[in-house]
Order: sequence, then C-alpha cells, then structure tokens
Amino acid sequence: MEQPVRTLMIDDDQELCELVGEYLRPAGFEVVAVGDPDVGVRHALGGGFAVVVLDVMLPGTDGFDVLRRIRARSALPVLMLSARGEEIDRIVGLEVGADDYLPKPFNPRELVARLRAILRRGKSGTGSRLPSIIVGEIAIDPSSRSVVCAGTPVPLTSAEFGLLEVLARSAGKVVSREDIARSVLGRRLFPEDRSIDVHISNLRRKLRSCGAAAECIQTLRGAGYVMTLPPTADGARRTEDDG
Repeated sequence: MEQPVRTLMIDDDQELCELVGEYLRPAGFEVVAVGDPDVGVRHALGGGFAVVVLDVMLPGTDGFDVLRRIRARSALPVLMLSARGEEIDRIVGLEVGADDYLPKPFNPRELVARLRAILRRGKSGTGSRLPSIIVGEIAIDPSSRSVVCAGTPVPLTSAEFGLLEVLARSAGKVVSREDIARSVLGRRLFPEDRSIDVHISNLRRKLRSCGAAAECIQTLRGAGYVMTLPPTADGARRTEDDG
C-alpha cells in the first residue's frame, strides 16, 4: 500500500482546511493544515512534505511573502490559492515561484488534478539512469532533475525544470504553448492564462543569471517557444550517450 502524500496547507480558513483534508484523504493525500504563516514556513523548510498548498490571504502578511521565504531556501512544489481571482495575483504568484495557481472557489477534483500534475513532474527518474540533455552550455540531468549552466547549478522549480526539459528535447523546433501546458502543467490553458509565459520569463532570467545566452529561449508570437541550438558545426544537441 502506498504511503499518503504529505501535503502542507498554509491557510487560516480552518473550515476550508478541514474540507480539503476530508476530500484529499481518500485521494491518497495526508493534509497538515497550518494557519500561522511563520509556522507554515518552518514546516515547509523542515522537510517531510511533498507539496504545499498556500493561500494568498494570510494574517499579518500574504502568501507571496511566505512563498518568497520558502523559495529562498527550497524548491518544494507550491500551489497557490486566492479568493481574489485577479489576474495580477496569478502572475505575481507565478513570478515569485509558485508551480501553479488555483482561484477560489475551486472544484476539489481540480485541486487533486493540479496536485497530481505537480507531483508527477517533480518525480526523479527511477530505474536506469536517463541520459543528460546538453544544449550549448546548458546541461540537464533528468534523473536528478538538476541543471547546470556554464558550470553553475541553476535552482529551478518543478514547473521550470519541466519547461526546460520539454524545450531542450525539441531544441531548434517550435513548441506551442498548448503542448507545453499539457506536458508540463498536465492541463489545458484557459483563456487569458499566462502561466506558461510567466514560467518562461522566470526560466530565462535564471538561465541568463548563470551565463546563458540572452536568446537561448525565443518567443515566436502566435506559434510558441523555441530553444535555440548553439552555433556548432552540426548544430545538433548532444547527450552523454553520444560520446
């Protein structure tokens, strides 16, 4: 029998936490609810949790600040909730480092689907070691879900890593936003949904800060995104299996 997925919920709405816990339990999740933001941060950084469900509206602070504190020391997957339903909240949450964002009120089945998608893309490869993907100075290890750029480790969220892996596997080819959403987020994009765009922006910023070329990921308006190939003789991507 599989162990339940330990899930930390940081939300001061006790009734909602109880309802979420009751719904998630049969789906294989064990929910630990915390209403105090500081306690929530300590729990998140203390280990033992697979994912965090974080509300934007919290007493004395907001979820964005809590997420910043978590992201300063951990890449633990975080799904944000907000009753305000404003697009700016979604964008800010993703920019700060949320893996996904769900507006309140929400269908509990949608919450389960989002959490499972986050967990799927956060799992390391099992069994035989997967070959690395190398595009220019960017080396991606799918087995350990780690990235090195120009010799410098690049800390990425699970969504950012998934994005980079999808683009790198199709380096030199255009990948549509819809295909990225299905592969990385495990869902379709909604109208005016900028989740992929914000994750791309964060990914570019992190890669550039570690020495990647400014144009390593290009936007093709109306088509999608492409990871550019380095100007080598054959222009091909290399993996460690290529020798």
